[in-house]
Amino acid sequence: MDKESPWYKKGLRFQCTECGKCCTGQPGYVWITEEEMQEIADHLKISLKDFKCRYTRLKGGRYALLELRKDNYDCIFLKDNKCSIYHLRPKQCRTFPWWKENLKSPEAWKRAAAGCEGINEEAPLIAFGKIQDTLNS
Repeated sequence: MDKESPWYKKGLRFQCTECGKCCTGQPGYVWITEEEMQEIADHLKISLKDFKCRYTRLKGGRYALLELRKDNYDCIFLKDNKCSIYHLRPKQCRTFPWWKENLKSPEAWKRAAAGCEGINEEAPLIAFGKIQDTLNS
């Protein structure tokens, strides 16, 4: 990708519908920092130690959120197809769909759109600068 002129220079259309589709069905990890864990623990009125025991696992020296069930990969915080900690969700969740792998090409963006109803022609146009700011955060 030409760094001077990415294919999405004119922006991309997206608006989160809070449908929960990005929170289920895909194997992988939702990485979470100590600060994010502490904020969520405070919100849940539990200790950081309890939060780590109940909601995370250690993988390669990093913490990741658990799945609710191993057979469908639902995030442990997905309730009734909604994120129960939406306002405190980890950075990995907050920055979706502005992940480098989704922005590599128009085809990669289309693949992301296939699983995300918020990526559509009726959604607001997100400016290139805002996308770049998210990528660099």
